[in-house]
Amino acid sequence: MMRIITGKARGVRLETLEGENTRPTAERVKEALFSMLQYEVRGMRVLDLFGGSGQMALEALSRGAEYAYICDSAKDAVDIIKRNVAKTRLTDCTVLCADYKQALRSLADECFDLVILDPPYKLGLIPDVLSRLSESGMVKAGGIVVCEDERPEPYECEGYTLRRHAKYGRAYLTVLEKTDE
Repeated sequence: MMRIITGKARGVRLETLEGENTRPTAERVKEALFSMLQYEVRGMRVLDLFGGSGQMALEALSRGAEYAYICDSAKDAVDIIKRNVAKTRLTDCTVLCADYKQALRSLADECFDLVILDPPYKLGLIPDVLSRLSESGMVKAGGIVVCEDERPEPYECEGYTLRRHAKYGRAYLTVLEKTDE
């Protein structure tokens, strides 16, 4: 069972996609991340690029983020995200059905404070996404990129500093911060 941990939609239970194609972020990983960011989330513009159920962006919105874009390439996942948006009444968001390349192209004029990357582990997409984010200028100076994966080494990206890297069960979180230009 997934739920919103705190904020405006605290306790609301979220739907998830059945089957092997979507792996929701574990509650303790979500809790650890938002504990790290707790005083920074208010007013953030968020991009959740592999939305799944939308829980990460919805948690951010519940905690006072200004706006979120939630993307997923699977129509079934997008339907669940839309239902979760309705259940939580956290409507300051746009839900996109697009793969990450299409999403980044269509959002090229946007600028984000927080980007969440939690693609299917076995696809190994994070290095490509980080490269595209770095080239695009879509992350504000001081902005945060969160990578969830099962890779034990922290991710690195030009123009970003490592803020935190930690293991939670089989998942690792790499938290990168965009350095000032």
